Amino acid sequence: MSTENPEAPAPPEPAREGPQLPWEGKARRVDLLCWGGITFSGIYALALLPLVPSLVGTNPVLLELLRGSTTAMVSAGAFARIGDASLVLALLAPFPIMLLFDPLYWWAGRLWGRPIIDIFAGNRPRAQRWVDKIERNAPKIGPPAVVFAYVLPIPSALVYAAVGWTGMRLRIFILLDLIGTAMWVGLNVGLGYIIGQSAVDVAKAISHYALILTIALVVVVVVLQFRRSSRPPNPL
Repeated sequence: MSTENPEAPAPPEPAREGPQLPWEGKARRVDLLCWGGITFSGIYALALLPLVPSLVGTNPVLLELLRGSTTAMVSAGAFARIGDASLVLALLAPFPIMLLFDPLYWWAGRLWGRPIIDIFAGNRPRAQRWVDKIERNAPKIGPPAVVFAYVLPIPSALVYAAVGWTGMRLRIFILLDLIGTAMWVGLNVGLGYIIGQSAVDVAKAISHYALILTIALVVVVVVLQFRRSSRPPNPL
């Protein structure tokens, strides 16, 4: 007599390997456009990384314009303090690049919802808790989260996607993002202006060893990417 149970459920199919994508089925044009923009933003940041050591001590305002990094803003403020850069340019230069890609993450949240949130959050429990807070009380938590995104202990992209998912209008998002960016730029440039000559000396020392530091940065990026690509998949 057979002991097999004809009504027993079939075992689940193994998860498919491959890149995790936020949409199901065939990608639409808007899916490809948004995902391509987000991918380009990451490639752009990595491509300009080797410029940091050489520009931070020679032309930090240009580095602000290209990357909008904290290091560039502090250095530009310090250069303005000793008269080697314009304070007005140091304050204005980071805005275009810092605001350029943020609406893409808002759009990603609006397009794909929870799947893109889970991709951005990864395995960060703290990030998941923040997203849950925004989801439960979006009108109260969403706006201040956008304004203070640069100082929150989670990626800014995750905040932007979360408020897009929970229904914040684009024009409201852009306004809040502009306010938050202005506060962050003012804080960093102001810090560099207060520090002054000491920050300039450090920046120039970094630029003096630009070639060595650039090679080191490239090696670190290559090693990290190799380790991630060679890591065996988790057993099912």
